[in-house]
Amino acid sequence: MNAPADPDFASRIRESFGRQKAMALIGASLGKVAAGEVEISLPYRDDLTQQKGYVHGGILGMIADSACGYAAFSLMPPGGSLVTVEYKMNILNPARASLVARGHVVKPGRSLTVARAEVYAADGTHVATMQQTLMALPGRPDTPE
Repeated sequence: MNAPADPDFASRIRESFGRQKAMALIGASLGKVAAGEVEISLPYRDDLTQQKGYVHGGILGMIADSACGYAAFSLMPPGGSLVTVEYKMNILNPARASLVARGHVVKPGRSLTVARAEVYAADGTHVATMQQTLMALPGRPDTPE
């Protein structure tokens, strides 16, 4: 794995995650933060389910997207930000329990980074997998405009 461009990347990620109102809304929390790797946990809540009682696919996408994004962000220099430009997610099993999304960088790049996330249920069931492309925005801070 590549070394982070910013030795203070973990606190930068934790601060950014703290500003994510969408993650707060669904009750997600930031776990492991390492260079090129991030975990986001989500407790099971009935109000996050679809009509069959499974955690909604859009919610799975939210935590996987953020896990990939912060994994990529961990390798970026300070003073910049990034945005998701594309992702593909496969839902492999119904999500009926608390979840963890584990994001990691597949290939870092100056302009584009490719990352993957795997989403697992509390019992170890592999719920979903995502591959994502993110675009670096140098000189555009990770704060509201």
